[in-house]
Amino acid sequence: MTKGSVRFENVAKRYGEVTALKPLTLDIAPGTLCTLLGPSGCGKTTTLRLIAGLESASEGRILIGGEDVTNLSATYRRVSMVFQSYALFPHMTVAENVAYGLTVKRMPRREAQSRAEAGLEMVGLTGFGDRLPSELSGGQQQRVAVARAIVLEPEVLLLDEPLSNLDAKLRRHVREEIRQIQQRLGLTAVYVTHDQEEAMAVSDRIIVMKNAEIAQAGTPHDLYERPASAFIADFIGDANLIDAEIIGSGQTKRIRVDGIDHKLVMQTTLTGAVKLVLRPHQIALSATPRTDSIPAEVSYAAYLGNHIQYSLTSNVGEIFAILPPLETPFRRGDNLFVSWRSEDIRLVSQ
Repeated sequence: MTKGSVRFENVAKRYGEVTALKPLTLDIAPGTLCTLLGPSGCGKTTTLRLIAGLESASEGRILIGGEDVTNLSATYRRVSMVFQSYALFPHMTVAENVAYGLTVKRMPRREAQSRAEAGLEMVGLTGFGDRLPSELSGGQQQRVAVARAIVLEPEVLLLDEPLSNLDAKLRRHVREEIRQIQQRLGLTAVYVTHDQEEAMAVSDRIIVMKNAEIAQAGTPHDLYERPASAFIADFIGDANLIDAEIIGSGQTKRIRVDGIDHKLVMQTTLTGAVKLVLRPHQIALSATPRTDSIPAEVSYAAYLGNHIQYSLTSNVGEIFAILPPLETPFRRGDNLFVSWRSEDIRLVSQ
């Protein structure tokens, strides 16, 4: 294991009879950004706090850079944390906030100031050192929090829901900046969020958690294209989950949906009842039927500039579709026919 790596060996966390994290084994490679993703209460923040040393493991070992830090307090771990609230001192200047951790470690004042200026330069805030946090935008305050963390030269940078206090447009801008800083400095970063789009945008690897354990881990592409379960398919990007059945065997396998047989071009070991996974942009809508199409009625339509969202009711449940703008868009109450390409089909167990 090299500098900046993180390893959990059967690490669990319990509070009395409540299990916050089931025995967990994971590896985070140095220089990568790994996101812990999942709904509230899934164990992702507990995992982050265990890395930081803010929680102690009930069992198992935690290694950072190959060193066993299981019993080390947060003070002695080479990690820095960016909190959801930023936790900037309002009475201190930006430069004083960035240098705070260095001064606590009794670094000489002049050296701490120099490191703080370098940190602000790394996050694109040169010249902002004399301002107070209240004089900065939310995105700038977030970058100050990142600068304060990285000037400590951590082996691992931890980010706990770092964008949750920003509006949607600013979130996109700041997440790009955080990713660029991480890549430029070659930092190992562990990022916690419940926002799947955010996770896909910044991550080398995503660990999706559910019920205090790992549901699936992989690259954003792997999780989106090859979900291991209905939960992953629905959580990583919008998905239509349609009841289906695999019939036949070998080269004659087909997928039956609402009594209609469709080609099955993908290889699968699944048999019997399954869930058909179709992304909204993979749905085709037409006013005329095909031999394998499903009748549906438009229950909702929303024009969003570069695309139109449709919700449709059908015999197989509600279907969500995203289409490019049409010269004559479909309207609520229109009777349409839903179809898809055989190569777009993904299957998960019921």
